[in-house]
Amino acid sequence: MDRRSFLQVGAGAVAATGLGSLASAFPVQGARVPQSGPIHYSFGEETDGPLKVRFLGTGAADWHGRDERGELRRLTSVLLDDRILIDFTPSDSDMLNEGFSADSIFYTHSHGDHYNPAAALKLAPKRVFLGSTWIERAKADFAKASADSGMAAPEIIPLSPGDQVTVCGITVTALPANHATGDRNELTLMYLIEKGEARVLYATDTGGIPAIAARIVGIDPHEKGEPITGLIMEATMGLGGDEDFRIFTHSSVETVLRTVHMLLREGRYTPAEGQPVYLTHMARTLHPTQAELDATLPKPLRAAYDGLEVYFR
Repeated sequence: MDRRSFLQVGAGAVAATGLGSLASAFPVQGARVPQSGPIHYSFGEETDGPLKVRFLGTGAADWHGRDERGELRRLTSVLLDDRILIDFTPSDSDMLNEGFSADSIFYTHSHGDHYNPAAALKLAPKRVFLGSTWIERAKADFAKASADSGMAAPEIIPLSPGDQVTVCGITVTALPANHATGDRNELTLMYLIEKGEARVLYATDTGGIPAIAARIVGIDPHEKGEPITGLIMEATMGLGGDEDFRIFTHSSVETVLRTVHMLLREGRYTPAEGQPVYLTHMARTLHPTQAELDATLPKPLRAAYDGLEVYFR
């Protein structure tokens, strides 16, 4: 099937399925977890209102700054409710207000376009959460950055798949991602973000959604749990990029679209009416400009951009 036929079929599938209304509240306890049981941390006071997500950066590793076309994307990072970061590098610093301090930082993995202890220390985070498979390396990195800068190191807390952290009323569940780093023992992570009725899957960097992650979240059609109500997913490769070498550890626009169609059809994704699926972590060498993305992406996909603020209810 050529790309045009694929998009026509995809658009029809979305129209036939419908986007539905926002689902009712889903308790965190409803998510499936490994039989050994998760660890659940809780910090801070709960805050009211919808979940606010601000995209600080939306570019992959090869899109750091302004490209030859004048298109600007910082490295991928999001800010939740103006308190919690997922990934952070110096490229995102100018997106934060002067004097900003982070309550917590969650890292997906240790690649330099997502993880930078020296930049993190400048935000004076209370806690840092990352995968348990590289916790000792991270502690050493932060200790060195602290010694070099004279700034205090935060508490560094390891997470395994299924572990949950509630910070200021936002519950973050660690999920295994399909990605690889230079450390063959490192298990990379993505996250389920829950607040009130919102259940948002934040999936980057990952080649598709691994089966275990789908089981933990509850979106595996073989073993159903609670649906998600929001999806933010990486699309490192643009349209027609399914044969790029990065397919082993990253997703393409077509990968995201197929995932969305299946989740809608199976009732595992129940967004508010008209709410898009947001794409992030886009490679400069594999994506056109924002204007071209806005004009060509099939619904319900939308390319996020640096500074975009979204509310999930």
